[in-house]
Amino acid sequence: MVASWLTDTVTADLDRGLHYTALWGFDAVELRMIGRERVPYANERKLRRRLEEFEMPVAALVPGVFEGPASDRAMGLNDVATLAETLAFAGRIGCAVVVASAFAAEDAFDAGAAADVLRRAGDAAGRAGVQLALLNETGMQHATGAALAGLLAAVDHPAVGAAWSPSDALQAGEAAADGLEALAGRVVHVRARDGAVGDAGWVDAGFGEGALGWPAILRGLHGQSYAGAISLEIHPVADVPRAKLGLRSGTALVQAIRAARR
Repeated sequence: MVASWLTDTVTADLDRGLHYTALWGFDAVELRMIGRERVPYANERKLRRRLEEFEMPVAALVPGVFEGPASDRAMGLNDVATLAETLAFAGRIGCAVVVASAFAAEDAFDAGAAADVLRRAGDAAGRAGVQLALLNETGMQHATGAALAGLLAAVDHPAVGAAWSPSDALQAGEAAADGLEALAGRVVHVRARDGAVGDAGWVDAGFGEGALGWPAILRGLHGQSYAGAISLEIHPVADVPRAKLGLRSGTALVQAIRAARR
């Protein structure tokens, strides 16, 4: 397992993000926004140069596809078409995972239509040697690991897997152990965020300081031979400076990954 982080949860500035990556002990980056541009439309020449200087691999790219309703087939097919540019970009910077949404929530979700669009995307990803990782997200059609596993079963494509977010699933009422069991063998990327659901809703915490139970999650992933990224999201915690929180959470993540491997 590789300690990574989603850089724009702290800064969209490339140089600052890479500086924090090295300072806080991460081994890779997950890229979504760079400056004012979303990947793959960022300054590629500068990005490649700075990645080489820092000897920093890119764990995943997040271009923002399949965020609309599955019932809008035209939108879905347009996302498949625009995905080609992201896949080419991923190849040029040596990135093997592209994270995608798994459709907006709607009352009459058509799993067959969604699966057809995603199989087309999977065909393109497979030709490019990239894994398309579908993310479970709070408020979207597939908020839990079990729901995402159902979609992946319908898609049934070797180049389409799961970007698992246990924190989003917990907010939707699913325990991490249940999500991990449902997605066994399908996880190709993991989003790490910690916190707890209280009376007022979700409250963020530093990594390892919330209700997720990350040591057990990481042991479970290790038991499934998962070797991909554990990509940390850093969100504000009351009275904790962002730099201190990043260092504390990054250190805790690295230590937790090492412990899970023992």
